[in-house]
Amino acid sequence: MKFGTKVIHAGVHPDPLTGAVMTPIYQTSTYAQDAVGKHKGYEYARTKNPTRSVLESNVAALENGVDAAAFSSGLAAMDAIVKLLRSGDEIIASNDLYGGSYRLLDKIFKNFGIVSHFVDMRDPRNVEDKINEKTRLIWVETPTNPVLSIVDIEAVASLSKGKEIILVVDNTFASPYLQNPIDLGADLVLHSATKYLGGHSDVVLGIVIASTKELGEKIHFIQNSSGAVPGPMDSFLVLRGIKTLHLRMERACANAMHLARFLENHPKIAKVNYPGLESHPGHELAKKQMRAFGGMISFDLKDNSIENAKKVMESLDYFTLAESLGGVESLVSHPSSMTHASIPKEERLRSGLTDSLIRLSVGVEDIEDLQKDISDSLEKI
Repeated sequence: MKFGTKVIHAGVHPDPLTGAVMTPIYQTSTYAQDAVGKHKGYEYARTKNPTRSVLESNVAALENGVDAAAFSSGLAAMDAIVKLLRSGDEIIASNDLYGGSYRLLDKIFKNFGIVSHFVDMRDPRNVEDKINEKTRLIWVETPTNPVLSIVDIEAVASLSKGKEIILVVDNTFASPYLQNPIDLGADLVLHSATKYLGGHSDVVLGIVIASTKELGEKIHFIQNSSGAVPGPMDSFLVLRGIKTLHLRMERACANAMHLARFLENHPKIAKVNYPGLESHPGHELAKKQMRAFGGMISFDLKDNSIENAKKVMESLDYFTLAESLGGVESLVSHPSSMTHASIPKEERLRSGLTDSLIRLSVGVEDIEDLQKDISDSLEKI
């Protein structure tokens, strides 16, 4: 089954009760049982909900995984993964990662005796150097947020295989349309389904895909025990959004490539971070492990002025100044004061996240309008 067919049909079947083609929203908290201990597979909605189950089956198929578990947000999904660990265990994580992920590791799980090491994963040797007998989890983002570095998933996977180490890849920026980390050796894949999977900026949801039945069962146990589950309406919205994932991603990738080339040649731009550009240091690796290069771009102005960066962002019309990404509409954000404000400045600068960096989530609008919007805003500085 090819991807465009998978997004519509994988794990999705007409409702057995009514024949409804679209998965119904099972808005219920509990289920009638025929007798004590005898039911139709559903007892209580925290544990299992038919709408959520279809979403989980669908996304597991998209990522070529064995199982999947949905959560109330991407961070709730991450929280569940880290709960596989115990006090004294250690994590190796990308030094360039989403600010909320950094905060969860450094401010929450650190208090429970789980130590995180943040390293530059562009060179797998930096990961290898940190692996010790306490290492239990490696956390990879690729492309990274917001500098869009590329990490070699296969190379990092080779370092964790044969050890008691779980390799997790946050695949939010790429989406399963562009990249399938399980095929490259990952044990677990995470998505903030709020972003490209949902695709319409109208729902918050996270999902974890497991490469083995054993890992899937462990994640589902935590899902049920901790209870950070999405409601059936949220599950329905993401399931609906996924049906156009391939169409949206094709357009977003094409638009982003066009804008990245435009920005790279603009006299007021110092540097453009986009893996589709030949000038990007991870371009060849991205070609190898991705099918296209995504809809995310970040760039710095030549004068590195925070004031001018703010002027550019605030003067845009079609790019809305807002957090988040992956919707059909184009967004612009200032990572150092928005999505990554929880990361100490010295850590941000080490990973290339300057105070003047601008991040674009390129949507599916007409490219002529998007380019003119950026061009006009740059003329104002």
